[in-house]
Amino acid sequence: MGDPTNDGVDGAAATGVDQAPGPPLPAERDRVLIAYASQGGSTAQIAQAIGLALLDAGCDIDVRPARQVERLTGFTCVVVGSALYHGVWLPEAFKFLRRHRAALAKLPVWLFDSGPLDRSAEGHLLPLPRGVATLAASIGVRGHITFGGKLGRTDLTVAERLLVIEGRGGDYRNFEDIRGWAEQIARALAAERA
Repeated sequence: MGDPTNDGVDGAAATGVDQAPGPPLPAERDRVLIAYASQGGSTAQIAQAIGLALLDAGCDIDVRPARQVERLTGFTCVVVGSALYHGVWLPEAFKFLRRHRAALAKLPVWLFDSGPLDRSAEGHLLPLPRGVATLAASIGVRGHITFGGKLGRTDLTVAERLLVIEGRGGDYRNFEDIRGWAEQIARALAAERA
């Protein structure tokens, strides 16, 4: 799958999903929330790619920033993702897990993060940040993965500009791996329904 671009449209709208959670759907279709925290848009694009793969697999999806999610009513599964900065999740993703901990513990939940500006995320599992790992254990998260990050050349902080000068910029996301991971989630959900 190619790199889905953000045309300035919110992730949920970009996938054609309405923003408000509705009543539970019939048992044969899962309604999956993909909530994310993204600073520069790269993690939002990963969330959109996950959503598209789940949609292709027969799930109904809602992709939106974690800070916009008020309740989890009507969802049968939740995927939560965050950009990683210095090995730490963005506050809005961490707060989402903490705020919805009780509801998340009753649902199948998967986590992803993105951020390594190299190929270190490919081929082996990177651990969750400590605070996130503690919450994940209390929720009973089904799985976690880290995807490579992206650091472009525009709208950068001073620290990010230094990384680019050092040659550490670029796009390390692998959209085939992202799609494959989302398809694994869809298969796990289908197996539970069978």
